[in-house]
Amino acid sequence: MALGRPVKKVVIAGGGTAGWTVAAALVKNLGAVIEIVLVESDMIGTVGVGESTIPTARRFHELLGLDERDVVRATQASFKLGISFENWTREEERYFHSFGTLGRSTWMADFQHMWLAARQMGVAGPLDDYSLETQAALANRFGTGGPQRGEAQPLNYAYHLDATAYGQYLRSFAEPLGVKRVEGRIDEVRLDPASGNIASLALDDGSVIEGDLFIDCTGFRGLLIEQALQTGYEDWTHWLATDRALAVQTQATSPARPYTRAIAHKAGWQWQIPLQHRVGNGLVYASDFLSDDEALAMLAERVEGSMLTEPRLIRYVSGSRRKAWNRNCVAIGLSSGFVEPLESTSIHLIMIAVTRLMQLFPFEGEMDALSARFNDLSKRELEGVRDFIVLHYHLNRRSGEPFWDRCRSMDIPDSLAGRIALFRESATAYQASDELFRVDSWVQVLLGQGLEPQAHHALGEMIGKERLASSLEALAGNIREQAARLPEHQSFLDEYSPRATRASA
Repeated sequence: MALGRPVKKVVIAGGGTAGWTVAAALVKNLGAVIEIVLVESDMIGTVGVGESTIPTARRFHELLGLDERDVVRATQASFKLGISFENWTREEERYFHSFGTLGRSTWMADFQHMWLAARQMGVAGPLDDYSLETQAALANRFGTGGPQRGEAQPLNYAYHLDATAYGQYLRSFAEPLGVKRVEGRIDEVRLDPASGNIASLALDDGSVIEGDLFIDCTGFRGLLIEQALQTGYEDWTHWLATDRALAVQTQATSPARPYTRAIAHKAGWQWQIPLQHRVGNGLVYASDFLSDDEALAMLAERVEGSMLTEPRLIRYVSGSRRKAWNRNCVAIGLSSGFVEPLESTSIHLIMIAVTRLMQLFPFEGEMDALSARFNDLSKRELEGVRDFIVLHYHLNRRSGEPFWDRCRSMDIPDSLAGRIALFRESATAYQASDELFRVDSWVQVLLGQGLEPQAHHALGEMIGKERLASSLEALAGNIREQAARLPEHQSFLDEYSPRATRASA
């Protein structure tokens, strides 16, 4: 809806990771032409458990001009090469979803087709052999170098980080650039009676914050986008039945691994995220299949190391706001929707939303077409993330457990059903231009969850057994050699972010 005047003042409601990520991006890139005010209350807590990222975070940091060492030091971060999925097919079985590429693909066929042909011929090693990131992760090795450090290619990586410290770090970056922080609790969201747009926020101390564009970073409450504008919410719990998480921090009992662990249990899964100074743990579960007391006992039994905090219960409903941008309000972060944290997409969705907002910013106040485009892109991306996560649940092979049996038998989105059918029929996977997850990601999870294609492209047979065997052997050997040359992850961290610095952080 048109405001009738240029957007000169942006008001961000809520701080935390979402609010300060938005503030940092806006002030760095648009601060010369807009005023940015962030309203938050120290009395209101944040969810603050989104501690695992994906590689897009690095590009976002480059956009802000952040120094990686500073980020790692300030957030007590470790590095992440992927996710180890344990017990999702059967107990004691594991597969790895890495951030890297699988083997070498051609214009005619992706690598999995050659690998499937070689496996049929009896000359293929495990799929993990053909991913440098997987081999490095499982050997607990890491490096950021590339050729200048004696590595043939750089690793594709992300971070494990302290989400609360990350928000504080971005605040320390954003405020000196001009973001004005206002302390206070929002008592009322005032609407303009003529347009229905948000006109101002009334705070508990009696002050009033007016603005032209409002960003809702108030978390699950959706104070602006839902409570004030009544935008509506699309519930996805019929596909994603988990609705609770218990989060706790524990002492580290071993060197930090360069990957996240996602360990399935009878009614959901457990995360384990190693930072420099501690480990983030959580138990995700469906309350219809596991009580809160049972979940708490399970978490206490499963964590490694002494608990540093009391377990915190987080209730959520997986789904999407019907519009992320409604009138002159844009919801970013948990206020816009939530897909459970299985593939570590929460922080990415904040970063891509504010990037998209900057690309579609309503400088002159006209918003109808811009908001429609923003909402369309946001909807498709979130639905793509949803489908990828539903995939893990639907293709499980944990028979005899009510939660997992339900996941296998449930109806799934047509968009996902089509992908599964395509891969089952022909081993074909794809990434559309507006989708987050790459072909390699789909292939690793589809094969890892046990979906066996009925056929594959004939390119492998055209190459021939002898040549295919030789190529795969050379590829796997090269990857093993590269991984072996990398330093141990903990040693790299000690050099990259010295312990003395960490202790004083």
